[in-house]
Amino acid sequence: MDVRRTINDNNAPEPQPVRAAAPVRRTSDTSMLNRVVAVLFGVVALGVLIWLGARAYGSLTADNAVKSKQFQAVFLTNGQVYFGKFTQINSSYVKLTDIYYLQVQQTVQPSSSSSNNNQQVSLAKLGGELHGPEDEMFISRDQVLFWENLKNSGKVVQAIDKYQSSGGQ
Repeated sequence: MDVRRTINDNNAPEPQPVRAAAPVRRTSDTSMLNRVVAVLFGVVALGVLIWLGARAYGSLTADNAVKSKQFQAVFLTNGQVYFGKFTQINSSYVKLTDIYYLQVQQTVQPSSSSSNNNQQVSLAKLGGELHGPEDEMFISRDQVLFWENLKNSGKVVQAIDKYQSSGGQ
């Protein structure tokens, strides 16, 4: 008879390997606090980076889009349009110099012909008004609907060139 068989025939359970209990991880309060602080710091740092990137993108876009050797048309929320050159742009204001605007003149007593002939549009240079403004304007960015770079071949720039070549008359 085999010895192994006799042992197993005694209905004795086979010995099982001893398993070590899994270590219990207890997170201390300071370890948890350190994790929370690290996560908060990461969120704040990410927010600051996004904010700085947005500011840099906004200012670079406006500054790079301005063709400084050309005139710009600035359309305001009140319907007024000014033509000039941007010399400064920041988050609060744009500075416009060498400023012109359109002036519409209507005849007091229209003739019996078409009413379209009653209006004359001319370009006026800023500075000759009753209140005598200087030739620079600081416009709140909130009041600017949009602006455009003007081509030198456009009628407004040609009229400005003609005005400047005639000595401002």
